[in-house]
Amino acid sequence: MSADSDSRIAWHRVQLRKNREALKALENARFTSGEIAGRRKQTSHAIADLKEKIAESERCIALHDRPARRPLATDFRSLAGVNWSHWNANGGSER
Repeated sequence: MSADSDSRIAWHRVQLRKNREALKALENARFTSGEIAGRRKQTSHAIADLKEKIAESERCIALHDRPARRPLATDFRSLAGVNWSHWNANGGSER
């Protein structure tokens, strides 16, 4: 992955990676060792909070990547639906 010129997007990419790892660790611990009744609510709240943070970072990154992304598929049907007037041949968006 190349470096981001927008520091906010770079921060969201790092947070996304960290939050996904933390969520995976929490869910693995919850299912491998079981939950203690008193901590179930606390664990559920932490998981919900991490999922919310992940969704927010994904939204920010998607909004940033959408204008600069080229289509990944090369079949005629997928390429025909692309509005090429918004695609910058240099790969970066001017903001």
